[in-house]
Amino acid sequence: MNTINTNAEDAIICSCSGTKRSQIERLFNQGMDLDEISRWTGAVSGCGGCEWDIEGLLLTLAKPADNSEQL
Repeated sequence: MNTINTNAEDAIICSCSGTKRSQIERLFNQGMDLDEISRWTGAVSGCGGCEWDIEGLLLTLAKPADNSEQL
């Protein structure tokens, strides 16, 4: 897995295509999955080193926000 900073909105998550975290988030929120995001941005189509990072980001984005208080 890459050590790319995936917390910063403008962090480049795919260095081959220059795809930023914010681009992936926007496309995911528009309903795209990994394959569609890859075709749209070119991410994951180069060396493939970003695949795990992008998959992890998409899993995180897919989780519902937990707004409940812990007791």
